[in-house]
Amino acid sequence: MKPASEFVPLTLCVLTVSDTRTAADDASGDYLVEALVASGHRLHERRLVKDDIYRMRAIVSQWIAEDQVHGILVSGGTGFTGRDSTPEAIEPLLDKLMPGFGEMFRAVSIDEIGTSSLQSRAFAGLANQTFIFCLPGSTSACRTAWQKIIHSQLDARTRPCNLAGLRPRLGER
Repeated sequence: MKPASEFVPLTLCVLTVSDTRTAADDASGDYLVEALVASGHRLHERRLVKDDIYRMRAIVSQWIAEDQVHGILVSGGTGFTGRDSTPEAIEPLLDKLMPGFGEMFRAVSIDEIGTSSLQSRAFAGLANQTFIFCLPGSTSACRTAWQKIIHSQLDARTRPCNLAGLRPRLGER
């Protein structure tokens, strides 16, 4: 498949998972919104939710059911503490896992945080033709994921291939 020669804006949602952050101090969510808009994508909706499996699932399920939503960026809840439950909440919603994202995220993170990168349970996948990326809650981790992986994969001009260019074929059976 030949990638597009022009940028194709996608419509994305941002969800911050946190028991302590508010809209006033959600630096990771702020970064993701600013980065996606600066890249030419559209923000469909931004929400903040407590680290609760069923609340997360409800919000993400709503977004993946909306045809105009192409992707979801989730920040937070991917660690090992007792309250970190983003993988448990979101993975059951996925039609396909994208193991390469988590592997790649941990590999690029090693330069920044060393062996602590093994504690990250960052992951991605596809649900109802919607890309979902689940990232650690720190702003630096969100920046790393966006700048080193997600940004280029959501750009239809990235060669030799990209996720944005796959969108027309995601519903094939």
